[in-house]
This record gives sequence, C-alpha cells and structure tokens, in this order.
Amino acid sequence: MAQALFTAASLIAIAMWALLIIAPRRPLPLAAVLYAGVGLLCLAYSAALAWVLATTGGAGSDFTTIDGVRGIFASDAGVAIGWTHYLAFDLFAGLWIARDADAKQVSRLLQAPVLLLTFIAGPIGLLLWLALRERRARGPGGWSRKRKTPAG
Repeated sequence: MAQALFTAASLIAIAMWALLIIAPRRPLPLAAVLYAGVGLLCLAYSAALAWVLATTGGAGSDFTTIDGVRGIFASDAGVAIGWTHYLAFDLFAGLWIARDADAKQVSRLLQAPVLLLTFIAGPIGLLLWLALRERRARGPGGWSRKRKTPAG
C-alpha cells in the first residue's frame, strides 16, 4: 500500500505541476490541477491516513513530540502519507501562485522558476513569490506596465 500510494501521488503531482507550468492557463487545465491534482492527493491522503489509523488503532500517532513524529515517519506508510501531504499542499500553493501571478500579469517566464522552486522546496518557492509579489506590488506602477495616476 505504501509504495503504491507514494508512486501514484508522485506521478499525479509531476503531471499536475507540468500542466501548471507549461499548459495555457485556461479554466480546464486549472480545474484539472485543482481537482485531479490537489483534490485527488487530498483524497488519497485521507484514505491512507484513515486506513493506517484503523489498522493500528492510532498507536504511535503522537504529534506532540519530536520522538512521536519521528515514530510516525519511521514506517513506509508514514512516509508515503507524509509525502502525499506535502505534495498536496505544495501543489495548492503553486496553483495559488500561478493564479495570483496571472491576475497581476506576471510573465510566465518569471513564474516558471518560482513554480519549479515551489514544487521542489514548497515553502522556499512560496516565500520567494511572496517577496516578489510584495516588492513589485509596492514599486512604481506595481505589476502593471501602465502607471495609474490619481484623478484630479
């Protein structure tokens, strides 16, 4: 079960990240990333977690100490479930970044490395996007090429 979950989650994530980075940003590809990507990963995570908790009675599921968390990840099932968790959240963050960048008319060439970094190291890519977004949003003219001036 653990190896199958790990492999399936990884393949889904890679396919959805490729779609997010390469495909045109139209409603169908974005919906595919959200539902066939994030949604499916969340469903797989939930089912696997429920199965593990049901078969172990929750034994060893201690999230309050580092030793407890280490124990959770000491099994193949724990690693596969944790990996699926990371993949789902990183893909969701990537989708948000892409949609936010599109709304701000950011070049896809600038988006691609940020999204790739989010795929590889989620929080670092998200932090980079937040820094770029904030800096550009506050700079002269913001993201837009046209500078708006106050009326009057």
